[in-house]
Amino acid sequence: MPLDPSFVGRTYPPTTPYEVGREKIREFAEAIGETDPAYLDPEAARALGHPDVIAPPTFPFAITYRAAAQVVEDPELKLDFSRVVHGDQKFTYTRPVAAGDLLSVTVSIESVKSMAGNDLITVRGEVYDADGAHVVTSMMMLVVRAAEGE
Repeated sequence: MPLDPSFVGRTYPPTTPYEVGREKIREFAEAIGETDPAYLDPEAARALGHPDVIAPPTFPFAITYRAAAQVVEDPELKLDFSRVVHGDQKFTYTRPVAAGDLLSVTVSIESVKSMAGNDLITVRGEVYDADGAHVVTSMMMLVVRAAEGE
């Protein structure tokens, strides 16, 4: 059964704040093979004008994906997660994520489309710091593959 496009615009409550730690940034940078000193060395990051080490550009996926679980688990949406694949991801930054940030994410359903029997749902994640300032917007497109026989 196709996803209901009337869900476009539905917004979910902000997530519990996530504290960005230096070690998490280092682990993430190492996992993706990043060696930029701004991600690993506080002094190098400060020399570039940052308050502490900054996170690689794809780091917010870890918290925005977790926030998107509100959409995926919404019983009214009736999304079958066993058929979901990650289709696309984009980030638009106001400023870099830095160690020490306390970030919350508010997700909303940006679009719902059907194409070739599959549903495409785009989830927007707005990431704000503890002062309420915008940090980054995440746009995540999930593909809900058609069930066999559909």
